Amino acid sequence: MTEHMDLVGAASWHTSPSSLEEVWGPIREAVHNRLIPGAAAAIQWKGKRIRYATGLSVDTDEEMLPVRYDTIYDCASLTKVVVTLPLVLMLMDQGKLQLEDHISNIVPEFTRNEAKAMTIRHLLTHTSGLASSGDFHSLPCTLDNLLHRLGSEPLSFEPGKQVVYSDLGFIVLGSIIARMMDMSIDQAAKRYIFDPLGMRDSCFCPPSDLLPRIAPTEMSQETGKHWRGIVHDENARALKGISGHAGLFSTADDLLQYAALWLNKGFVNNQCLISPATIATSIESQTRNLSSRRGLGWVLRGDQADVSGSLFSHETYGHTGFTGTSLYIDPKLNRAVVLLTNRVHYGRGHNITQLRSHFHDAAAAITNDI
Repeated sequence: MTEHMDLVGAASWHTSPSSLEEVWGPIREAVHNRLIPGAAAAIQWKGKRIRYATGLSVDTDEEMLPVRYDTIYDCASLTKVVVTLPLVLMLMDQGKLQLEDHISNIVPEFTRNEAKAMTIRHLLTHTSGLASSGDFHSLPCTLDNLLHRLGSEPLSFEPGKQVVYSDLGFIVLGSIIARMMDMSIDQAAKRYIFDPLGMRDSCFCPPSDLLPRIAPTEMSQETGKHWRGIVHDENARALKGISGHAGLFSTADDLLQYAALWLNKGFVNNQCLISPATIATSIESQTRNLSSRRGLGWVLRGDQADVSGSLFSHETYGHTGFTGTSLYIDPKLNRAVVLLTNRVHYGRGHNITQLRSHFHDAAAAITNDI
């Protein structure tokens, strides 16, 4: 198994090389057991970083390529918190949006009476009443057609009464961003997130010259080849790879750059991208009365979808992606952890919940007492 570990500021970690090696044990085991072909991971603690890459990004009969630090992964639902969420928060800071704004006043396609109670807060907290997902890809579909369909169909429940994780809510948020910023969400992400944060390898619809660095996802029944550089999510693919719920491609380093924005309470290079007050609101529980712990976009520590393990602080928040990605941030210890895998490469039935939790425990173990 090919492995690489890079210690940035390693001397100041004050821990033994063997301890630093042990943190990657859960990933090694998952690769050995062919749960995943490989992974890129990174941990940031108080400004210091360690990076790790192991296994294969491509494991097929025709090609076998090792994972590198700069391997680009399809981030799936990390798009929700790395792109859609911060753009919505920026609009809030500019006074163009408020959490209690009604969606029907912004997206006129939402004509059904019961949908008129739906707000920005509902969409961000997955309490909108919209279904989790749906088949919008079997037949040709445009975003306009999808919005008309979502706005006219009955809701699954009354807004604010349940937490049901919904891709559809973030598709709607993506459309709101595009309309209010007068540009597509990928253009807005580059201008307001990727460029200011130095996220050089992050994008939607990667250009062909990046293909050698992209980890393929699942085997396509349509082409007989793995999806590579084309978004794995079917609905995002139907929307030409640009959506508020999926479509982001990125690296472990870039995602740590993004995490630093949150650890620095919205600042980068002395520039405020998101106000500290808005950051604070985003990571507070918005669903206390619903037996759930959801912030704005983020999964909070203790939520049923939380995979942060047992050692992170109660202030921790994060998110996962279906393809095998995750980003977790612990502001109490000024720590962020990224794990990128293409766990659907061998088929989407592989479950990496335990891998995620065990890796986060291992990451916490080397930073909690440093």
